[in-house]
Amino acid sequence: MSRGVGLARVILPDVPFADRFPLIPGPSPLHPLPALSPELGLDLWIKRDDLLGFGGGGNKVRKVERLLGRALRDGAEAVVACGSRQSNFLRVLAAGCRRAGLRCEAVVMDMPFEPPARPAFRPPTSGGNADLAGLFGARFHALPDGSWEELDEARRRLAARLKEEGARVMEISVGGSSAEGVQAFVEAAAEIGEGFDFVVHASSSGSTQVGLSHAFRGTRTQVIGIACDPEPEMAHDLAALSSQFSAASGSLPMTADEFDFRLGWEGEGYNIPSPEGQAAIRRMAQSEGILLDPIYSAKAFAALLDLAKEGSLTGRVCFWHTGGLPNLFAFGIPGQSTE
Repeated sequence: MSRGVGLARVILPDVPFADRFPLIPGPSPLHPLPALSPELGLDLWIKRDDLLGFGGGGNKVRKVERLLGRALRDGAEAVVACGSRQSNFLRVLAAGCRRAGLRCEAVVMDMPFEPPARPAFRPPTSGGNADLAGLFGARFHALPDGSWEELDEARRRLAARLKEEGARVMEISVGGSSAEGVQAFVEAAAEIGEGFDFVVHASSSGSTQVGLSHAFRGTRTQVIGIACDPEPEMAHDLAALSSQFSAASGSLPMTADEFDFRLGWEGEGYNIPSPEGQAAIRRMAQSEGILLDPIYSAKAFAALLDLAKEGSLTGRVCFWHTGGLPNLFAFGIPGQSTE
């Protein structure tokens, strides 16, 4: 693995979190992108969380290690979560639960949405993450499509029923966003060091952006989260997650305006591939031989391409590849560019 930069001088807080339940042997690769760098006029690198090597990979492995550590510490025998049927998080959680000897119960919808808009797009109900989660032993409790609030309420009802039946249950919120997840990415920041001017990544449930932003606060590195959902209020959710982490770690919380959270590349919404993202998939594949996923990393890389073109990114830039490769095969591989 090519590291390129030294470890960050990030002060890791002495937090009262459970020990990690180890699922990965070490840092994910960090290497330059030699074809795209001169094209974009950047010293462009990529952090390969897509190659973390457990359960199909992706950045979700980092937070699952922490969440399972808490589940085992607390004596849980079942984990109850929720999300879309094609959730990267549920796929990795199911694999981790199998390794830890825990039941994985998940309430799912094909296309959760934020009212009042109900997307017309229908995501695939099989293949990709959905089939892999089943292979890893997850038990899906499927509901008709509805709001995220309805989905989370159904999760709470399922957890309550299992507890009434005598099961020792740990509940996990949508996407596994928690103080533990933030801590996982505070630690992950040390894998790339302080040698970057910008870190660009896909931002959704929040743990990645809050953790990296806490780690690099006060350094030269600017963390830019690219929205994968058309939700401007997400910046306030990031601040709320920061407050949770700060309460556990003793660090100072970050306010909503301290997060560099960019909208404009999410397309029609969550779980819907965008034309710009599909073009970014082709460009990365044909330039560097690296695969992006259509729901998260492709949208974030499309943003990076635009920001580089307009001159908003300069110097040494790290694209944090959050993984999600199974979705590339579930949603379909973009055809060859005709340009």
